[in-house]
Amino acid sequence: MASPLVSPAWLQERLADPTVRILEIANKPDMAHYQEGHIPGALGVFWKEICWHETDRDFITSEALARRFGALGIRPTDTLVLYGDPVQYGTYAFWAFTMAGHPILRLLDGSRARWIKEGRPLTKDIPRVAPVDYPPQNGDNSMRIGRDAVRGGLGKPGRLLLDVRSSEEYSGERVMEYPHFDHGAERTGRIPGAVHLYFKNFLTDDDSYKTPAEIRPLLERVGATPEQAAEIVCYCRLSHRASLAWVAMKYLLGYQNVKIYDGSWTEWGSIVGFPVEK
Repeated sequence: MASPLVSPAWLQERLADPTVRILEIANKPDMAHYQEGHIPGALGVFWKEICWHETDRDFITSEALARRFGALGIRPTDTLVLYGDPVQYGTYAFWAFTMAGHPILRLLDGSRARWIKEGRPLTKDIPRVAPVDYPPQNGDNSMRIGRDAVRGGLGKPGRLLLDVRSSEEYSGERVMEYPHFDHGAERTGRIPGAVHLYFKNFLTDDDSYKTPAEIRPLLERVGATPEQAAEIVCYCRLSHRASLAWVAMKYLLGYQNVKIYDGSWTEWGSIVGFPVEK
């Protein structure tokens, strides 16, 4: 499967192309970094408002995506380039929009960090958009797995649970990694049987993905390869970091057996009667 990653150079060459649209996916509703400066032509959106269902704790539907993208002037034929603030919010949106069916999605490799490090242009100008017609597209939920299916597969031969949170989250020392406020679930710990590989091990110091040759040995050491596991289920706290690992395995290494547990630890660590390991 072809990689969705595009380089900063690739994107800068296409900033004037009207068929290439750019979204900055922010982790805070105040959009502070976007307001301070963003890639020219990029629209800024808060991740919950663009990726989630309007009321339910669920993902955006194909119909809702059509309405929101149409209002942003994005057409189904447009190449949509995503970048996160921080990086994992871009991969999370890539996952959500894949499930909702936008046909042409790309990820800016390195997101804001690499773009800024390379000295590429930023602007405070907010693009003007005209609404367009966007018919609902065919979505794909095949990479998503829910809590009951995760629990039903505990101890099942051939399934590997990959926890990509920090070491203090995995060990049960904290719910949230340092130095953040410790919140997000009622209990600490991990899903029983899960192995650990911190999501930042997939990245270089400028938030770009490492090469497949660098990533594969990391996964081999924890048993997360198609040869070692028939199915790999990734999770973190809210699925952002898990989506970054999913992109690496599915698109950079070509794994076809990777799913994301959508509720991740925020859900699992608060459900009455579900087992926890420390």
